[in-house]
Amino acid sequence: MEEKKNLLTYAGLKKLEDELHDLKVVKRKEVAGKIKEAREQGDLSENAEYDAAKDEQRDIEARIEEIEKILKNAEVVVEDEVDLDKINVGCKVKVHDYEFDEDMELKIVGSTEANSLEGKISNESPVGKALIGAHTGDVVEVEMPMGIMKYKVLEIQRNV
Repeated sequence: MEEKKNLLTYAGLKKLEDELHDLKVVKRKEVAGKIKEAREQGDLSENAEYDAAKDEQRDIEARIEEIEKILKNAEVVVEDEVDLDKINVGCKVKVHDYEFDEDMELKIVGSTEANSLEGKISNESPVGKALIGAHTGDVVEVEMPMGIMKYKVLEIQRNV
């Protein structure tokens, strides 16, 4: 079975590559030092520092594995080539939210990069799915737990 492609913007790819480098070069050394120090304290059976360092090491290795898997299946969206006639991954869109009667800017990204605090929504989220393929002037409806949300697409730009 073919693995799902991870859509990433160039910025998202760079962020993951930087994090992977930091984990491999900096964090691994730091945690190895913590483990060494904890071992030097003697009895490991009741050594909280050792247990904490080993837990941190497991977390680091798990994150390295996760990032490597994401990067292995990455498909980078070239934002300069994004079609601005319709919304797709790599677009920045301005929409009007009818429920709150306000305009919002959203960046459509792959699920790996999604971060609502930064206004980055996944193409796989309910709002992202509804917006994908929409044109300027379109009104899209999104079924949400609190009811139907309506958004009017005001503007489509490149997410650069």
